[in-house]
Amino acid sequence: MTDIKLVTENVKNQIIEGISTASSIFILTSFVMKSGVALLKPYLEAAAKRGADIKICTGDYLFVTQPDALEGLVFSGSDNVEVRLWHSNGTSFHPKAYLFKQEKNGTLIVGSSNLSRSALTTGVEWNLVMDKGVQVETFEDAEDRFLKIFYDEQTVPVNEETIKKYASQYEDYHKKNPNLATVWAKQEEIELMLPNEEEESQEVVTEPSADYNTKIEPRPSQQEALAALDATMDEDYDKAMVVMATGLGKTYLAAFFAEKFKRVLFIAHREEILYQAKRSFKHVMPDRDYGIYNGKQKDQSDNIFASIYTLSMNEHLHQFPTDYFDLIVVDEFHHAAAKTYNRVLDYFNPKFLLGITATPDRMDGKDVYAICDGNVAFQLHFIEAIQNGWLAPFHYYGVYDDTDYSQISWLGTKYDQAELLAVQLRDETANNVLEAWEKHKQTRTIGFCSSIKQAQFLSGYFNNQGYKTIALHSQSSLNRNDAINKLQRGEIDIIFTVDLFNEGVDIPPVDTLLFVRPTESLTVFTQQVGRGLRLFEGKDQCNIIDLIGNYRNADIKLSLFDTERNQEKGKKREVVPVVPSECEINLDVMVIDLLKELTRKRMPRKDKLLAAYHELKEEQGHRPSYLEMHLYGNADSRGYKQEFKSYAGFLDWANELDEREQKVFRDYKAWLEEVEKTGMAKSYKMVLLSYMLSRGEHEWYKAVTADEVAPYFHTFLTEKEYRKRIDFSDKTTKALWDYDQEKVAKIIERMPMTKWSGSSKGLTTFEDGVFRLEFDVEEGDLVTLYRMTNEICTYRLHAYFERKEEKK
Repeated sequence: MTDIKLVTENVKNQIIEGISTASSIFILTSFVMKSGVALLKPYLEAAAKRGADIKICTGDYLFVTQPDALEGLVFSGSDNVEVRLWHSNGTSFHPKAYLFKQEKNGTLIVGSSNLSRSALTTGVEWNLVMDKGVQVETFEDAEDRFLKIFYDEQTVPVNEETIKKYASQYEDYHKKNPNLATVWAKQEEIELMLPNEEEESQEVVTEPSADYNTKIEPRPSQQEALAALDATMDEDYDKAMVVMATGLGKTYLAAFFAEKFKRVLFIAHREEILYQAKRSFKHVMPDRDYGIYNGKQKDQSDNIFASIYTLSMNEHLHQFPTDYFDLIVVDEFHHAAAKTYNRVLDYFNPKFLLGITATPDRMDGKDVYAICDGNVAFQLHFIEAIQNGWLAPFHYYGVYDDTDYSQISWLGTKYDQAELLAVQLRDETANNVLEAWEKHKQTRTIGFCSSIKQAQFLSGYFNNQGYKTIALHSQSSLNRNDAINKLQRGEIDIIFTVDLFNEGVDIPPVDTLLFVRPTESLTVFTQQVGRGLRLFEGKDQCNIIDLIGNYRNADIKLSLFDTERNQEKGKKREVVPVVPSECEINLDVMVIDLLKELTRKRMPRKDKLLAAYHELKEEQGHRPSYLEMHLYGNADSRGYKQEFKSYAGFLDWANELDEREQKVFRDYKAWLEEVEKTGMAKSYKMVLLSYMLSRGEHEWYKAVTADEVAPYFHTFLTEKEYRKRIDFSDKTTKALWDYDQEKVAKIIERMPMTKWSGSSKGLTTFEDGVFRLEFDVEEGDLVTLYRMTNEICTYRLHAYFERKEEKK
């Protein structure tokens, strides 16, 4: 029986006991103080050392959280500790909860104590402590809700860079509110204890009934993708990515592919996707057993559909042998949880790993290549799908929005919520939206908003004008399935929503999309457009009504619809893109003028590269490497070489190099730029350099012979199937798949050594069988130059094979 007791002082005793015995530790508190962190940190460090999963989430509401306290929560060298900060944007944030999962029991502490010494010891606090086996359902519900908050897009990782940014905001806020520190205790009593008027509902995802006896056959697009995957397996790949536009059935594709495997793990970050995927797999393979593995349900089965947040915790991950699953399917990456995905993928050793996505790029980043070795087996954009008749055509209406977004603060990834709401929650703005919708609507509409308050405001405004609408969001009391069914039956005209329908929800009858939010992410915009393009009987096209103002990305969003988007990079693009013949683009005259002006004033490329760099640096907590900028940055990594001649040159320009690095960059600039720009018809030059670097920080620059390089060269190009196929399969090299020292050495002499010597303007030479660097490196510069060179070499090898794979 659960032991529930009220603790009004020294709750630290129960918290310390929980930390000392738990395998999973979750702390959710509206603010943290340095005193509270100092009190608990020794116990948290001990728990981290024994391998406990630790996740701590706090907030920036009223800037009470102290920057020093955040610094204290950074645990160096502990991969099992994650700390995130909730950006409240002025919205109240009041939780105080401590969750401890022991081997057989769970302890849950909920009450008034934030993470400060007084709150945990002598302060007047009320906390309920539930231990000795708190009800499993209650604990798992709390765990599930914690993880949803922890990985919400309003949170950011706490690291050196985000702390620095927060400290600046903290200082500015307290300069403007100098008396806050002295009155804070009173403000806590009055303000922080008020209930949140928008508490999250307890909506449960359920499985609708379905007829699993109806035989499902692959659609044409799925047949093409399956053929591509079969070819990939024939080439001995064990990883691949499939990119298919929303509406083409990528989950069903995964199910058809899974017929080849006995045990399957499907991983996603939203519960709706898990249940939808389970239904899709059951349609294709009705005779198999299936299970859900998430915060509330822990099924054991040969075919598991798992929440990444639950599965990634050690206690759950280690329930399965590393080779338990033959196939792992990874749905859309949720970027905030990238490290969490890595933990799971590093643990398991499946026969095949399949990534499926509708939008592989995070604002032109390339996360997907990190899990599939750059092997995109099949790719189909929604424009091609429309041209093939597999998705519905669109009629796009760009309607002028006179909101001046230049006067709204940009917070790095989105507009300031309070300032944005001030202009959105006006009758004049709502009437403009209403008139645009009345003019271009069809029968069933999804309206995409930027906030819950905007969705509620517009729903109320439209209802007052005689229409039937619903505001549906994460904190709605309304059941999502009920709302969807009402829209499908035509009982309501619009569902106004906030990001709920980006992924995992299918409503084929929807024939109108209404965008009343600035486009902050092209990935999200792509997902949302896909919600209206599914084929449905009687649906001729989807009307897209988009309110366009002078917000960021307004001038590039239309490229999404352009049939010529993959043509020459230097070709000038018109404001109105070329769309498929069945589609239309209709822009207000003022919108055309606005887009021309925005294009003319577009942020200089150097500034965009710098902004992308700082955004990723904050996200990762360290200076991103060249490859990390390529994989995860919001800018085309080629721009760093094009604008600055090298990534090191960019870092120097951005004042991101320390004193030693600055000296090394400037003294060896010609060499670094040579490594960056030397031509690569094949990968051979960088493979040669990779061998040289493999000798270590103090030996890398010394001369080499082809015989010395040959074993490394051969292994590098044959150990990965894609490398062998791309760069080691012509007539000469294919014969060398079985190692022949003499012949491999001759190729090395003829190709990378001779060619690089001839093109490097004297920086490298190849004479008498010896390849060398023709410049001296000071002893004190060796390590730094090694690291800079290695960074470029690693990036160029990855980018080379990725580019070749894309051309395939």
